[in-house]
Amino acid sequence: MNSAEWHARVEAAGQVVGAGFLIAPRRVLTCAHVVVPTDTADAVTVTFPERPDCPAVPARVIADGGWGGGPTDPGDLAVLELAYEVPITPAALAPVGAARGHRADRPRKLVVYGFPVGFDEGTLAEYRITATQLLNREWIQLEAWQPGGQPLAPGFSGAAATLADTGEVVGMVTAAAGAPGVHNGRMMPTEVMARHWPDLKSLVPTSDHGAADRARLRGLVERAVRAGLDCDPVRLVRLYEASRGPLDPAAPGEGFDSLWSAALFVLCEIDGADAAGTVARFTAQVEALFRAPAGPAAAPDWSPILVDLRHSGAGDGHVRVEVSAYSGGRRHPVGSETVPRTRVRAYVQERIEAAFRYLTPGCDELIAFALPRDWIDLPVDRWASGPDDDTPLGSVYPLVVTDQARLRPGARHQLTRAWKRLDTLPGARVHRVECGSPEDPARLRLRLRKPDACLAGFATAPAASRTRPHFDTSLTAPAPVVIWSRGGCAGGPEACAGGDGCAGKTFLDELDACVAGVPPAELPREVLALREEADAEEGHWARDIQLLWDDPRVFTDPHGETPAHPRSPVS
Repeated sequence: MNSAEWHARVEAAGQVVGAGFLIAPRRVLTCAHVVVPTDTADAVTVTFPERPDCPAVPARVIADGGWGGGPTDPGDLAVLELAYEVPITPAALAPVGAARGHRADRPRKLVVYGFPVGFDEGTLAEYRITATQLLNREWIQLEAWQPGGQPLAPGFSGAAATLADTGEVVGMVTAAAGAPGVHNGRMMPTEVMARHWPDLKSLVPTSDHGAADRARLRGLVERAVRAGLDCDPVRLVRLYEASRGPLDPAAPGEGFDSLWSAALFVLCEIDGADAAGTVARFTAQVEALFRAPAGPAAAPDWSPILVDLRHSGAGDGHVRVEVSAYSGGRRHPVGSETVPRTRVRAYVQERIEAAFRYLTPGCDELIAFALPRDWIDLPVDRWASGPDDDTPLGSVYPLVVTDQARLRPGARHQLTRAWKRLDTLPGARVHRVECGSPEDPARLRLRLRKPDACLAGFATAPAASRTRPHFDTSLTAPAPVVIWSRGGCAGGPEACAGGDGCAGKTFLDELDACVAGVPPAELPREVLALREEADAEEGHWARDIQLLWDDPRVFTDPHGETPAHPRSPVS
């Protein structure tokens, strides 16, 4: 339970009358029979035993479930409004049905925190559900977890029934057995509580999010709020829009009034196959708040070395290689030669080393390869970084590739406009092209041209026949960033449904989690870190990662052409 501060003790006329739990900064839930029958309902106060520094807070009943007054009447629920907000994190609700456990023969342990006679400071009781059947469409029966445990008694009414392992609320205790020696009672599950008070629905997460993921996000949000890192409404919408998947709902028209409300929207409104991915991306966005400086983040001041590889026109045995360095807004040609294929790597090593002489010392270096489309999968990041150093080039420097067709002026104009928009995004949102069901290429083009488009992620390599049209579309749309694994899915998109066990799905899931909080301008550095990890860990998901990234503003040369050498490669 970790001394959850949201457990509440309800008092009237100076006497403890039951329990409750905080579900919003000014809202406490309890049973109607705890507060309604008293003649002092207007004198109700709420205290939080785990926060002895927090004084008793006056409260009033603002809603109830329509309870008729009898012990078997439905709707035994009351909503208390506190006189002011308390600085306590509200209780976290569990998805509907979480109390049942994963197996019918292994119910989950539930813990309740009540205030029976003699325990004004509170005491715990351990219970489980007897069966999933609803009694009178209203209650679930509880029974003691073990013989001899604390029985439910007056003072437990209104207590939250929480999962022992996660601390999430699954229901509220409404009644004890009423007979001496009988250790059972009843609870109203959250789905019934939401039926009686519809506002509760927005606080119940969907079952498509894992408990660990929910706990991690809530913990991060709590830390962020306590650290004063809550965001303005405009930025909160941007955080969500950068996290949501293509089928997720748009942010509500009124936006979000706090980081908590944005996180609850993600947990409670997002469901389906990509729900876990959305939570992972939003969690990464919240993590990024702790790394962000007080002012706007400055993008890396990239100084690139451009390696242009082309078909030579002199046969398959030769390659045209041109190397340039960009520094201080100028392009500096370093080398241009047609070389045998067997000499390409050595020539590139030599010219890259020479190109560093033109870069400003201490700048953010970037190695960029411009490749023909049929060579776009070339593993240039695995090339040795030097004749005496076999460390992969992509594990030493940030390294990206681009398609030579995107060096044309029209494409550069579109990309420049897109990158100006990306400067405002706090993270890179992935549009997934899965193995099992790639969307129509025409629809993909429309999707990638929308204002919130950033990164196209592929579950398989470009050479796969089924996804090749989608890959070509992502290059010509143009998508500012494209990422894939050269290994791709072993089964291939023609045979794979993209479900669990698909290497491509695993790649996209991991990619989502890694880049959601990374500004697009910093992706080359992030992929460098992933390649370094992959070198140190066998079977790492990012070992064959290929990053197509080209911000035209990085390759600015006011005195010359953006492509290294626009003349014919055989001239």
